[in-house]
Amino acid sequence: MNKTETLIPKVGVITDVRIDTADIKTFRVVTPDGKKAFDHMPGQCAMLSIPGVGEAMFSITSSPTNTEYMEFSIKKCGCVTEWLHQAEVGQQITIRGPYGNAFPVESTEFRGKKLLFIAGGIGIAPLRSVINYCRHYRDNYKSINLVYGSRSMDDLVNYDEILNEWTKDKEMYIYLTVDKEDPDWVKHVGFVPNYVKELKYTPDRVAIVCGPPIMIKYTVAALKELGFKDKQIYTTMELRMKCGVGKCGRCNIGSKYVCKDGPVFRYDELGELPDEY
Repeated sequence: MNKTETLIPKVGVITDVRIDTADIKTFRVVTPDGKKAFDHMPGQCAMLSIPGVGEAMFSITSSPTNTEYMEFSIKKCGCVTEWLHQAEVGQQITIRGPYGNAFPVESTEFRGKKLLFIAGGIGIAPLRSVINYCRHYRDNYKSINLVYGSRSMDDLVNYDEILNEWTKDKEMYIYLTVDKEDPDWVKHVGFVPNYVKELKYTPDRVAIVCGPPIMIKYTVAALKELGFKDKQIYTTMELRMKCGVGKCGRCNIGSKYVCKDGPVFRYDELGELPDEY
């Protein structure tokens, strides 16, 4: 798809709405003729728009291997997301994309490697696309580990999919944690960066990190403490994307533009993160 095509909105129809948590819903979107709006790769984003309300950039959370529809897990946190959370099945929106680069799932940076996914809260959403892509092409990768944490058990996104599908995969190891103790929670309690250190991962794998800025900062520090190098750590920063085409200048990190150079970055490509990270 050329750059001009990515700028042209297509009509999208919401065909399913799943409630993940109190403030996160997953929306399934197709075109009016019931097809997927466009192809994408893991890590890329799309612009969703409600005419008269506004538009916003979101990670495509379904895997490219799903050829029937796209999904978006969206946290209610502003005007557009507030409106989307009120939308019902059958609602029409506009969708354009894909935007940004993708995780290097087809290169030797990932292929043939052990993969360590680390997510906090809604950070599991962008990683879901990558994880399901790697699950689909399982023979291309070695062991897959996921460390995922949230504030509470009720804040875990895609919990049913994790328990009923991911935990049953061969050589896929899931480690869940919540910030505070709960009588109904029998698994690990504690923050994600500390849990990563407790698990004592050896630096013979690639780490993919996504979550709130403070979680990314301390998780990267934990990985470095364990011996990981910057070239072994990837993250995605789609939350900083605005226009998606490098015109507004609001997504820059130093000399990088998230929409043009990202949103997927290898840590050594970033240098020092901005203060808010």
